Amino acid sequence: MTDAAELPHAVYDQIKVLGAEGDGLAEAGRFDEAIARYEAAWEALPEPKQVWNAATWILGAIGDVAFQAGQTSLAIDALGSAIQCPGGTDNPFLRMRLGQALLDAGDEDSAAHALGRALALAGPEIFTREDGRYLAFAAARMKA
Repeated sequence: MTDAAELPHAVYDQIKVLGAEGDGLAEAGRFDEAIARYEAAWEALPEPKQVWNAATWILGAIGDVAFQAGQTSLAIDALGSAIQCPGGTDNPFLRMRLGQALLDAGDEDSAAHALGRALALAGPEIFTREDGRYLAFAAARMKA
């Protein structure tokens, strides 16, 4: 039941539309509206929501956009949940974004774990478009 192909077609189509709308809004810097679209996609998932592949990218999108919007608490909650969904455990982007949000929230130990995991999974390239302080922090903590 975890394969996205097994979602009812109408639900899958609705989630795709809401996700695309959210992506467009996020690209336009309309973060609150984007988050609302992603949350609507989340609500459209059948229970138990966390078992669907779509849950990973929906929660990941909420967390990513929340991070960009400076909504650190929402980012941490969404990304922490995304990691528990199918394919989330070893997703370096989710780990990186979670680590960034945790570091911004002042939780250095948890941030070091998440950022270190992202670095181990994907190498320093994953940090290419990010503020250099996150890679520097992860590298320093891995050496310590």
